[in-house]
Amino acid sequence: MADKPTAIVTGAGRGIGKGIATSLGQAGYDIVINYCSDRESALRTKHRIEAFDVVCEIIQADISVGGDRAKLVSFAKENFGRCNLLVNNAGVAPNKRMDILEATEESFDRVMSINLKGPYFLTRLIANWMIDQRDKFPERDYRIINIGSISAYTSSPGRGEYCVSKAGMAMMTKLYADRLAEYGIGVYEIRPGVIETDMTSAVKAKYDRLIADGLTPIKRWGRPEDVGQAVRAIVEGRLDFSTGQVIDVDGGFHLHRL
Repeated sequence: MADKPTAIVTGAGRGIGKGIATSLGQAGYDIVINYCSDRESALRTKHRIEAFDVVCEIIQADISVGGDRAKLVSFAKENFGRCNLLVNNAGVAPNKRMDILEATEESFDRVMSINLKGPYFLTRLIANWMIDQRDKFPERDYRIINIGSISAYTSSPGRGEYCVSKAGMAMMTKLYADRLAEYGIGVYEIRPGVIETDMTSAVKAKYDRLIADGLTPIKRWGRPEDVGQAVRAIVEGRLDFSTGQVIDVDGGFHLHRL
């Protein structure tokens, strides 16, 4: 079994998840990389992380499916025997942007099941496991980080289901932070802004213009490693008295400006 702290990062094969997993590897964490469909990207991330002299294993699991969530937790127990950190990162955008007046139930159900229901119930599984671990190893740190979005409070009527899912994750963070505080388990939300990933590649030209025109005070795209550095600040214990806190990683997008 692993003697280093262990993190489970969902959707970690590429994009923001890859940036998070890489930062955690640099910080000395063994990593469980969860991916849904892109095994090759997950393997590339695994090889990159192993260069930091930590153990990294990958597992395919669709977090919207209860049986797959259980499989993911069982995999971590069997291979590492511990979980000090869960990062709920996996998420999807609608397959097709549709005006909220025309949006379909099918798209809503898909996005909500992956972006909100999956993390909500995966956290329940991991939180109970962390409580059991704390009974045996009270000196260890245990934390949960949810990767939200500026869409939690920014209206995008062409992808309403995504906005609602991220608003729900914001409340989920508060609920678990409240419930788990008595066990010393910190729960946080990191709220990325416009981050350069596969998900945003289709709208790159649009956001290039918006950023140049002042969408954000810091005039550049965010990068996955920016989110990874925020995660690292949390796991280094710098925010242990701030459970439930939202950390904006958005170039200043959240600022109200005149």
